[in-house]
Amino acid sequence: MNQMLREEKSEKILEAARTVFARKGMAATMAEVAEEAGVSQGLAYRYFPSKDMIVATLLRQAIQSRDKLNSMVREIPGTPGARLGHIISTMVDNRRKRPEYYQIMYQGMVDEKLTQEVRDAIAEQGRVAYEIVRRLVVEGQATGEIARDDPDKLVTAVFACLDGLSRRVMTVRPDEVSEFMPDAGIILRMLKPDSSQVTRH
Repeated sequence: MNQMLREEKSEKILEAARTVFARKGMAATMAEVAEEAGVSQGLAYRYFPSKDMIVATLLRQAIQSRDKLNSMVREIPGTPGARLGHIISTMVDNRRKRPEYYQIMYQGMVDEKLTQEVRDAIAEQGRVAYEIVRRLVVEGQATGEIARDDPDKLVTAVFACLDGLSRRVMTVRPDEVSEFMPDAGIILRMLKPDSSQVTRH
């Protein structure tokens, strides 16, 4: 029973941290996290000795393995172009709904106080996401759904847009995020073949 209560309290503090990070960014303090969680600062420190430990825990929860990401992609129905559209739409929607996740990810990539293991895991997740999108771009080019430009340049353009959105979201108020975030279709149109590239299949 005590273990269950400890886990509930720990999750409450982590959820409060997500909320505070979304509102104030990485400048948020442990005092603000504790207040949001409705616990004393001392109790918050008993569960997480530092804000860096909270960040590391949130990152571990968010990072998904290569096998899990690939498995999720395989379960998406449809043609390569449709699957790619679903993935990119999900990426944009996630940035709209959970901007704090990306704030934490960017912080983790440059924060030398985090363990190398966590930083390596963040980098690996980025590589896997790139590989998945690139694979679907190449498959979509074969079906005529995706423009026949250099696949790496297409994927780089897509991720440049997504990264730009993630960074831009950090500069607006949380209640402005949904209004600010563009529709995924704007990004997806970069991948559409023009009339000269459309062929019959």
